[in-house]
Amino acid sequence: MSIQVLVVDDSAVARGIISKFLNSDPDIDVVGTAKDGREAIDVATQLKPDLITMDINMPVMDGLATTEHIMAYQPTPILVVSSLVKSEVDLAFRAMSLGALDAMEKPGFDQFSAKDAGELVRKVKLLSQVPVVTHLEGKRRTRSTEPSTAQDYVSSSVKAEFQVVAIGSSTGGPKALYKVLSELPADFPCGIAVVQHISEGFTSGLVEWLDRTSNVKVKEAEESDKIQPGVVLIAPHDFHMMIVSGGRIRLNKALPIKGHRPSATILFSSVAKVYNANSIGVILTGMGEDGATGLAEMRENGSKTIAQDEATSVIFGMPKVAIEMGAAEEILPIDEIGQFLNRTVMDS
Repeated sequence: MSIQVLVVDDSAVARGIISKFLNSDPDIDVVGTAKDGREAIDVATQLKPDLITMDINMPVMDGLATTEHIMAYQPTPILVVSSLVKSEVDLAFRAMSLGALDAMEKPGFDQFSAKDAGELVRKVKLLSQVPVVTHLEGKRRTRSTEPSTAQDYVSSSVKAEFQVVAIGSSTGGPKALYKVLSELPADFPCGIAVVQHISEGFTSGLVEWLDRTSNVKVKEAEESDKIQPGVVLIAPHDFHMMIVSGGRIRLNKALPIKGHRPSATILFSSVAKVYNANSIGVILTGMGEDGATGLAEMRENGSKTIAQDEATSVIFGMPKVAIEMGAAEEILPIDEIGQFLNRTVMDS
């Protein structure tokens, strides 16, 4: 059977372009469209699509409120299709915190790119297969962006044996990173380096969102940045990121590893060489196998290694491969990873 898709956008032109792209694939069928969030809820209730593409800024009911309602009352895979206006990027990540699975840039109206069409089709096919769960926030109608203080775990007086935490994530990663980082205190005594696979143009929005919702400082990594306690460095789009002697960041445009640049394996491998047992590696939700061999190298060099469990992973690809090859010392649900990092660092 074909993948049944509902396209939601207040622009008739955008609805037409997205529908055309998706209907060009024989495995996808656009079964309905909606021009605002209220209409989207009604149509989704009637048609029960396999996936919804969701615009952000719409009249009557915006994409954020619509996502919240749908994930509370009729959980359905949602792909946010947003412009790169700062306000929309910010709301896209808030939508992901409420249950949307991923986000990508809205196809341009002037140029119908085969690359845009291919990326949209690829994401729809992948995300339509993801089991989604009810998000109770929409039923409670209470939404909090205040992060956990987690001050019970560590203080600036703790001298950590561990110096860096390296994290790799992909599909479902923004929400997973939010959950992990929101558990860490501002004086977390390790530096943190992150490779997150994300669509072009969304890295800065991810950084701003995580920085605002976390106690630790979050910034996009730059060449020669230094690993510092309580600072999260996120790899820029399309650049490999590694850590070299002295705890400095190096960025490069070497060939993608298994289709990925940045690659979590590149980051993990560099951490294994520089920090040995004074590091922690974490692999979170994502499709494919990026990071697994690098995490294995970290474990072989004495690092503590963690993989997200299957039950809480949006896509149990990257963690599964790491677990199967023996790279993960600990397998934990996403809600426990931040707390585990706190306990581990404090006990060192």
